[in-house]
Amino acid sequence: MSRVASLMFALVAYAIFFATFLYLIVFVGNLDLGAYSPRTVDRPPSGLPVAAAVVVNLGLIALFGLQHSVMARQGFKRSWTRIVPPQAERSAYVLAASAALIVMVLFWQPIDTVIWSFADGAVATVLTALFWVGWLVVLISTFLINHFELFGLQQAWLHMRGREPTPHQLREPLFYKWVRHPIYAGFFLAFWATPHMTAGHLLLAAGLGVYMLIAIRYEEHDLVDYYGEKYESYRSRVGMLTPRFRRRTSG
Repeated sequence: MSRVASLMFALVAYAIFFATFLYLIVFVGNLDLGAYSPRTVDRPPSGLPVAAAVVVNLGLIALFGLQHSVMARQGFKRSWTRIVPPQAERSAYVLAASAALIVMVLFWQPIDTVIWSFADGAVATVLTALFWVGWLVVLISTFLINHFELFGLQQAWLHMRGREPTPHQLREPLFYKWVRHPIYAGFFLAFWATPHMTAGHLLLAAGLGVYMLIAIRYEEHDLVDYYGEKYESYRSRVGMLTPRFRRRTSG
């Protein structure tokens, strides 16, 4: 793959990802876009029996989780880069992740049983605010660690310029001083904070929550392998998804 082709592939993969990410906000938030009524976690109604809808949805979550987890592992990357050029590996991952997400959105089966509902008032306002805070935390966190590398653009750009990427350094910018995985923490907020929780939305939030907890375990194994004692020390000081507050010892 030529340098120009690698960069173009990275740009296309990123554009598809960004459009998919924006649609995911609409999907999870059950947002109405005026004249256009998009598919969301709660609409249109499913024609399947509840049991069948649950099976389909669990399969979609499993497909999404497997794609993310398998392609993110170092062993897979080593094999994968024998086929895909190293500078395009991350963009291929981003494109595959976007495809898995699109499949989940297209085939998701809403289950309209209401778990809780707050039409208005303080609770609804707080939950809606937390929903948007969650997405904001996700987006900001990607820039804190290197947004353009995370989504494959930097690798293709450096290859275009004939430069090698610099080794990763363990840093603790902003949110990362408080939690080790603020991106996942933001997703937890975004998936669970809703004033209108249906059984289908609950299944999505719980299923993706389980996936994220599993993914963190494998991610941390890779991080310990890469950073060694530095990451072990970081993990002992900083909470996984919530801040770790220690009592002051009297001296």
